[in-house]
Amino acid sequence: MLSLLESLHGSPKHPLKFLGHLLLYPEADSIVILDAHTLALVRVLAFWQAFPGLAHISDSISCISVDAGMKHIVAAMGSKIASWSLSGIQNDSWLVHSSLTLDRNVTTMDSCSGLLAVGLDRGLSVYTLILENDLPTWSRKWTMSSKYSPRLVRFAPSLMYIAATTDIDNTVRLHSTTSGRQTQVLPHPRPVINLSWRLSETSNRDDLILYTITADSVILLNTCKLHASIDLRSSVSYPIADQKDKPTSSVFWMDRQVLNHCLQHLLAQKSAEDNASLRRLQDVKEEGWDLFLRVLSDGTIVISAVANIDRRPPTLLRQFTFQQFSGPALTSPPSYLYLVPNNQTGCDISFITSSPLCSFQVSLRELFDGRPDSMKLIARAPEGFPTEQSRIVQFVRAPEGYGVGVIREKKVGEVWQLEQELSTLKHSGSWNAADHFLVLDHGRLFATYNNASSILTVHTTPCALTLELPVITSLFTVPSNDVHNAIMGITSDFYIVHIRILPANTLGAPVPLTLSLHYHDRLPGSSPSMVIPVDPMAWGINHPWVKHDALLSVSDSGELAFWVPEEAKSKSKKTVGNEVENLTNGTGADGDGFKKSERGWICTGRVKTSRSGITKVSCSSAKKTALVTPISEGEELTIWDSKESEFASGLEYRIIYSESINDLDWSSTPDMQSILAVGFLHHVDILCQQRMTYFDEGYSWTRCWRIDIGSDSIWLANGSLLVGAGNQMCLYGTPSNNKTKKDEMREETLFEFVARQNGPLEDYHPQILLQCLLWGTFLAEKLELVKEIIVNLAKDLEHKRIPSSCIPVEKFYRSEQTVSMSSHKKRNEEAFGRPLVKDLLETLEAENLPRLTPNEQAHLSVLIQTTLEVDEQRRSLDANGLRYLISMRSFYILNRRASSPSSPASHNCMQQKTSRRERLRYRDMIWAFHSESQDLLLSASSAACNGKMCWADARALGVPIWLSSIDSLVGSLDRNLRQIARNEYMANDTRDPTNCSLLYFALGKTKLVHGLWRQASWHKEQNVMLKFLSNDFTQSRWKTAALKNAFALLSKQRFEYAAAFFLLGSSLKDAVNVCIKQLGDFQLAIAIARIVEQSNEGPILTSILNETVLPTAFREGNRWLASWAFWLLHRRDLSVRILVDLARTLDKPIAEVGESNYDDPSLALLFSQLRGKTLQAAKGSYEISGRLEFNFVLQIARVFCRMGCHILALDLVRSWRFERPASIIDLNDSRDSGPPLSPSASRRSFFSDQPRHHLRHRSSMMIDMDISSYPTTRAASPDGTDPSRKGPEPIQEEPDLMARKAGLGNLMKSAKQDVKVPEFDMNAFF
Repeated sequence: MLSLLESLHGSPKHPLKFLGHLLLYPEADSIVILDAHTLALVRVLAFWQAFPGLAHISDSISCISVDAGMKHIVAAMGSKIASWSLSGIQNDSWLVHSSLTLDRNVTTMDSCSGLLAVGLDRGLSVYTLILENDLPTWSRKWTMSSKYSPRLVRFAPSLMYIAATTDIDNTVRLHSTTSGRQTQVLPHPRPVINLSWRLSETSNRDDLILYTITADSVILLNTCKLHASIDLRSSVSYPIADQKDKPTSSVFWMDRQVLNHCLQHLLAQKSAEDNASLRRLQDVKEEGWDLFLRVLSDGTIVISAVANIDRRPPTLLRQFTFQQFSGPALTSPPSYLYLVPNNQTGCDISFITSSPLCSFQVSLRELFDGRPDSMKLIARAPEGFPTEQSRIVQFVRAPEGYGVGVIREKKVGEVWQLEQELSTLKHSGSWNAADHFLVLDHGRLFATYNNASSILTVHTTPCALTLELPVITSLFTVPSNDVHNAIMGITSDFYIVHIRILPANTLGAPVPLTLSLHYHDRLPGSSPSMVIPVDPMAWGINHPWVKHDALLSVSDSGELAFWVPEEAKSKSKKTVGNEVENLTNGTGADGDGFKKSERGWICTGRVKTSRSGITKVSCSSAKKTALVTPISEGEELTIWDSKESEFASGLEYRIIYSESINDLDWSSTPDMQSILAVGFLHHVDILCQQRMTYFDEGYSWTRCWRIDIGSDSIWLANGSLLVGAGNQMCLYGTPSNNKTKKDEMREETLFEFVARQNGPLEDYHPQILLQCLLWGTFLAEKLELVKEIIVNLAKDLEHKRIPSSCIPVEKFYRSEQTVSMSSHKKRNEEAFGRPLVKDLLETLEAENLPRLTPNEQAHLSVLIQTTLEVDEQRRSLDANGLRYLISMRSFYILNRRASSPSSPASHNCMQQKTSRRERLRYRDMIWAFHSESQDLLLSASSAACNGKMCWADARALGVPIWLSSIDSLVGSLDRNLRQIARNEYMANDTRDPTNCSLLYFALGKTKLVHGLWRQASWHKEQNVMLKFLSNDFTQSRWKTAALKNAFALLSKQRFEYAAAFFLLGSSLKDAVNVCIKQLGDFQLAIAIARIVEQSNEGPILTSILNETVLPTAFREGNRWLASWAFWLLHRRDLSVRILVDLARTLDKPIAEVGESNYDDPSLALLFSQLRGKTLQAAKGSYEISGRLEFNFVLQIARVFCRMGCHILALDLVRSWRFERPASIIDLNDSRDSGPPLSPSASRRSFFSDQPRHHLRHRSSMMIDMDISSYPTTRAASPDGTDPSRKGPEPIQEEPDLMARKAGLGNLMKSAKQDVKVPEFDMNAFF
């Protein structure tokens, strides 16, 4: 998804260290670990990981050492030493191993086999690693003080000696490792810059052979004394050595272990050949020559050899030039050169040089043959720059994302340009001593501002541009229609300064530039707590319908306001030129010398977050805002959407982090899908949007990637992310060669991943199938479409094709589909059936579909199986019944799958948690409540429980909620409660009567319970209960006794049994209170109340609905449950209104109102059903303004898009019918009444003037309100007062709402005529 494209980790200033194929060197306060062959960044180890208190200091690591045997890295900073160990199954994890604090600063170190030699300020110490109880500690072996500070220390291969050099003389001193005693002194003519011990391969004793390299590039061979010297004159031929200007050079020992490893592979492969090249390799191997490589300033490479080193006496040494040639690879002598084995081939080696840091692949055979092309450059690290050692404080980006500025400590920094083709960064400039900094025009220009002088400087060539400004607190750039980006600044009193970069004249090009102050004003309204720029990363996306914000203001109360500059009136070129000239000359300015423009700012939206103490804000031009607020648990990150309407608060995501958030930065895909980078001290998390779904609950944001490095980050163009860690930078993105790879080999980019998580779904996706089954004026229309999709999916899988979307868009539209539904139906019935479904389900169990998570594929199988069952029963069920049946089938099958241990694998998709659900959602229960096939649904529910429905099953299916009519209540519920009570009794082998007493007592079956106690001989309470239940509980004495027993059972926390005794004592109110408060089961309370009261209007049931169900629904924001409660309370106007308008639904306030949840498209489906179902519901729908209903439909369409059902969103806005009431018009006036005042005035209506629609809906509408008490629709009679006298000014209402109320009056009038209610007539009084 995101690959490391480039790492700017600074050029090494110290000798390099190696651990296997890893290259290490210190850089500032970190250790950089690279791949030795490719120079690719592997890891950065920060010193503060071992010492967290040093996280923000500016000290640097002085030296590092590597223990190859134990895979340890040791680093020193000042007097502190930290150690890391390489661990993990694949040796890819670095952990802090141990730490050590000394009393003096460390100058150099060397570690080997658990020993650590430490050169101190005027001293030398040796420590031993002790591993006891899995706790590594360093124990000091010895320490010695001296007059010098060691500069280099090296253990001998046998660990018997330590060689040390100093800065005060040219002497190499040897110390005993066991005691620290100085054993030998080796004087040198020049300062020693490097030394290496040579391990003898032919002798078992500790032969002290030490190579030292002096400052004049002379290598010396030492045993007990100096035995050989290899200088420039002895290495090269006489013509070069006799030159007047002798060339400079660097000399390096070619590690014999690395050479022997490569020679062994070469000789094994070329054993059959016999030529000079092979004999040369054999001589080096068999004779044991030590080779030395010298690089001259003109690029000449000289390889010298020393023979007979392992022979005795050492006077037999022979020195000669092995090879000499000129090559293009090395153009100058490097400071360091190392040999690294190439594990991939074994026949080649790698040369690592520094500085500059380069990696070469070397063919050893060609090198020994003196071929110039024997060295091939593999990788080259970027060149160093002056400010690379300073810590990164902040990144600043150009608006288009192709230029970036780096602000470092001490107010210095540099400018970089993003190369579009190579996706690399190119250094384009540096700056220093500035308080504010910004980047312009793809990084070609940059500007600085100094608070002391109040001067803005734009750095251009040949000379810089300057402009005096007021004291500003922030400076940023915004996209502009001009050639150059515009500059904006914000002052301490929140005035906004706008600076334009304009050509000095309009004649020809190129022309010099000039700065002009465009306007200087402030945001209207009260003073905000902060004003920040809107991140312009999405401005380059050319969507003409998107208007991007420029500024975001945050109030003390957490209200977000979004602003765009007011469009200026069109002016002639002459006027604009004079204005620029006046601004440049300072004329027309205010008292401070700055012009205040008459142009203002327009607020495009507000979001109330109710957050205070906001510390970090980042706003995207894609209408997303991230806020960081400190709380007691840590820091709260919230993401808000400013596009949301009044149907949502705008909160999309909330998470609490225990660690501090350092940085926030936005990016956007071409489809305006937002991506947020959240920087912490140790890592950067990337959050992206994801689809909303019916299948999983949770937020619509998730973490899609993590980068375990850095704390500051910024998005650049094309989805590249620049991460800063200390003084280093890492550029992540998509490799340039990724586009040329084949589809199966090409890595998915970040933008592609985010688009796949948010874009339109495939036709066979379960989300599409489910919504198609739920929606439609007639369910059969969408059912035929779902069947066709399933048939196409089965054909694709049968023919081993990748499933794709092959259904034309027009088929999703209801109007077009109805015409040809019969032909589709006939064709689908021929293919769709049990054999096809069975084969398809078996295929889905064995194969994983692309772009589906395991949870989604499980839902797909469920919906396919459910569609078959629905298709077989659709003739006996109505649409709402089929919707409930779909949900019920999915509920049981998914719970069964959640209990199964097997699960298909995920294919490059985010995992979604699948868990067992306790019950159907209230949405699914309400479909059954409004169904006219409840008897069939009750049978289907019982069959789903295998004919043994217990109370847990009835509660899970919502049976007490959706059995609507009292006839069904008394008949079906009575019959089913008896069956449920019997199943509760038979649920286990104990046959405990206490399990069913509550339900039987509610049914009035006291004698039946008494009979069950007769059979419970095993129960210890049998005798007591038999005696107690034999009494007559119609008498007040035994009712009181039952109530006393109920309170006693409450004290023993036997709540269900206590509720049963409350019923036995005829205290229904106490029984339902126990069900609600102690058992937490309001469905049980409702079932008992409806059975006992034998009514849907009983006082206890009404109390439950008003005091429990409605507060719960409002607290949870569950509009489905609230609508059901209002419907039962015969407030069907509120039942309809609450689906759309929560603010004006209730007459009395609710103590706690939770977050309004409009993220369910089925709300619109229920609203469209209920608004014309009864007269009272029609009254409620007419109290909703047309503008509000219009916004509600747009909100549901947005939800469809967030779910990936874009085609259904389009179908919704195409086919939604807005209710337009019949207007009050003058029948004598036939003129056109003019354009509509609101979106509702031009829409079709159930209650339109067309007779057919009007009669159809009027004939099917239920009259459920007292029409005679409703105000008359006739005009009021004159009251006899003075017509010229003005009364109180009427309350202004929305015109559309007034029209709806007028239409409601006409509707009432027609309803009155239907029920033959006479109107008021004054003649009746005479």
